[in-house]
Amino acid sequence: MTDQTGTQEAERGRSRRIGALAVLWPFVRPYRRLLAAALAALVATALVALALPMAVRRVVDGFEAREMVLLNAYFAAALGVAALLALGTGLRYYLVTRLGERVVADIRKALFDRMIGMSPAFYERIMTGEVLSRLTTDTTLILSVIGSSVSIALRNVLLLIGGLLMLALTSAKLTGFVLLLVPAVIVPIVLLGRRLRKLSRENQDWIAASSGSASEALLSAQTVQSYTHEAASMAAFGRVTETSFDVARRRILTRAVMTVIVIFLAFSGIVGVLWSGANDVAAGVMTPGELVQFVIYAVIVAGAVGALSEIWGELQRAAGASERLAELLSTEDSVQDPAAPRRLPQPLKGEIVFNDVRFHYPARPGQAALDGISLRVRPGETVALVGPSGAGKSTVIQLVQRFYDPDGGRIMLDGIDIREVARHELRRQMALVPQDPVIFATSARDNIRFGRPEASDAEVEAAARAAAAHDFLTALPEGYDTQLGERGVLLSGGQKQRVAIARAILRDAPVLLLDEATSALDAESERAVQRAVETLSAARTTLVVAHRLATVKKADRILVFEAGRIVAEGSHAALVAEGGLYARLARLQFTDGIAAE
Repeated sequence: MTDQTGTQEAERGRSRRIGALAVLWPFVRPYRRLLAAALAALVATALVALALPMAVRRVVDGFEAREMVLLNAYFAAALGVAALLALGTGLRYYLVTRLGERVVADIRKALFDRMIGMSPAFYERIMTGEVLSRLTTDTTLILSVIGSSVSIALRNVLLLIGGLLMLALTSAKLTGFVLLLVPAVIVPIVLLGRRLRKLSRENQDWIAASSGSASEALLSAQTVQSYTHEAASMAAFGRVTETSFDVARRRILTRAVMTVIVIFLAFSGIVGVLWSGANDVAAGVMTPGELVQFVIYAVIVAGAVGALSEIWGELQRAAGASERLAELLSTEDSVQDPAAPRRLPQPLKGEIVFNDVRFHYPARPGQAALDGISLRVRPGETVALVGPSGAGKSTVIQLVQRFYDPDGGRIMLDGIDIREVARHELRRQMALVPQDPVIFATSARDNIRFGRPEASDAEVEAAARAAAAHDFLTALPEGYDTQLGERGVLLSGGQKQRVAIARAILRDAPVLLLDEATSALDAESERAVQRAVETLSAARTTLVVAHRLATVKKADRILVFEAGRIVAEGSHAALVAEGGLYARLARLQFTDGIAAE
């Protein structure tokens, strides 16, 4: 957590540029026609808005001259311009908002697609809650920019330029007064904008940290409550949230100060211009209609400047969010598919070979998880991996599935280095039952069918029977169609394990990986599942990780791990007779004593 905080602090100190929004272009580019239509509607509405003051001038001067025929025509023209403005604005809103929603949906899909395939090493460096924050909060910011802010910014730039031009055509003298105000308005935008950009990035980082803290605590709510750690968790979350609020408060204050300065200077200038223009009308230098036209254009220009000052902050926040998303999208995974992957032979025999494999987890580079492991699992053989916690047993399961690549040595499947095979192709040949089974918030049927989505209902139920899960599943309120809730809250630990075993049975893969698969089962269920596993593994290569030695007594071979090395190998009886680590473990577990064995 300390390293992560330090990384966030370093990130907050980096400057952010509006140009960072350019990373969004690859997502906008496929919708160039929609973008062109939106820009056309935007330009059209800006031109219509700039034409409206001229129509008002005609109305005012016509009323002054009492030319009633022309006055009716001018009123009709003004109404027509207003109708065009309304129609164009509605069309612009539809096109721009649709574009924003489409682009952000694509960004979210691209980000999720990228994150779901990242190896576990990536999630050792970043919290899942922070990824979710970027997937939701940051993309929402980008949606507000693409679907609103950029459109409004471009429209106001056009109104600012067009308004200044029309001001000059209406009265060069009064326009000169207006232009004197421009530097006074721009300077605070630039100066305060830099601070606003830094605070925006910092605010987003703390929001992500808050999301990560909440996610970690809520996913472990039972453990938090069991250890009466609620107050400490609430305090920790409160500290992060209050820090986020403090940064947000400073960001809001900076933006508010900038808005006050800009709007006050802009409208002070308008008052001064009005005073000068009123004198010109009194002197007959300009008509009342021209003054009204000038005032409307001045309001348009001032409004455009004020809107741009507001939008500038939004663009800076979105620039920071864009950079954060770009960082995730451009992150290189430590485990990569080969450029030209090899195909595994079909049907797969399932021979697994470790050749002098050495491995350190990225988070523990000084401690070897595997230290020169060499082993060969023959096709159809059941090999059990036993030993104390931290000996390297589960690491073998991780490496076989290529969640990590070894630091040295090679892992072969049917004579092919698994680094030469696409990960998706490799993992399709394997079925896993983990120690901590994952149950999704769907029906029991869909949880089992996760192993093979195209399986029929009959195949799902057959797999459940083989895993000794059918009876308790049919006893649920809606049977197999019962929604199991988040993380399978409706099931006990043993029931979750049996659903996971049914999933692996349904997958029907040539390589079976059991990582403490029966650890949460009662004795009766364990015997039933053990019989199912024995039947399932008869024609499959099976790796069994177990602490409970009773579950591996019938394995073809047992490998004893200690400190990342294989220290003994043989059958249960041979290893007990040999003495050593396995015999000590057996003596501790079998209450009837080794003699009874």
